This record gives sequence, structure tokens and C-alpha cells, in this order.
Amino acid sequence: MNNITPIDEEYIFDSSVIISQTDLQGIITYTNRAFCKVSGYDNSELVGQPHNMIRHPDMPKVVFEKMWSTIQSGQAWNGLIKNLRKDGHYYWLDTEILPVKNHNNTITGYIAAYKSASHKDIQESEENYKKMLQLEN
Repeated sequence: MNNITPIDEEYIFDSSVIISQTDLQGIITYTNRAFCKVSGYDNSELVGQPHNMIRHPDMPKVVFEKMWSTIQSGQAWNGLIKNLRKDGHYYWLDTEILPVKNHNNTITGYIAAYKSASHKDIQESEENYKKMLQLEN
């Protein structure tokens, strides 16, 4: 994965809030303009696709297993995620995912808000994720 380079944070992060929303299966139902800018995809390329289409191959499966377990139980999940842009660059986001519930308190989907991850958090996550990936293989 070393041939994939990071994207310049100044290019993708500004004062905009980055938002995406999915259905119960993780299919994208909404992205805001900032999400499109950071991912490099047009909205029409994202909506209707599985959110994991932007997952970087360096991400351990166990991170997403824990994420799904947490949000399906109705709780919020927070963590660092390394994503892959359309152009092959990658970027890290500090991610908060919340279940969306209807008036009967039934989960109908999920909404995520993202912000730029700190260099310290990225470094720690990279080390931990490498160890997790080694255990997966």
C-alpha cells in the first residue's frame, strides 16, 4: 500500500463539516459537498453505493466489526478511519457515527460526522492497525 500517497490536508479540510448518511445495510443515502470534496467522488457516484467503497485496504476488519456492533446496538461510535480517495490518495478522519431513529425509537439508518484527525492520533492508529492486520493474516 506504500504506492498510495496521502492527500494534502490543506486541500481537503476547510471549515466545512463532513457528513454522510447510510441505510441499515451501509448503503450511502446522503453525502454533503464537503464529503464529496474530501473523497474525490461526485454525489451521484456515492449515493446508492456501499460506504465501504472508500475503505482503505490498510483498515483492519475488526475495527468495522466493532463499529457495526456498537451502532446496531443503538450507541454512538467514534474512531479514526483511513479512507481511499477516488484518485488513489488516502486521508484520515476522526469519525463519529450515530444511529438515526424514528418516532418509535427504531434505528432507520446511520449518520456520520467527520473532522480531520490529529497527527498524533493518526500515528497511534497506524501502529495499532498494523498490529491488528498482522493478526488477521
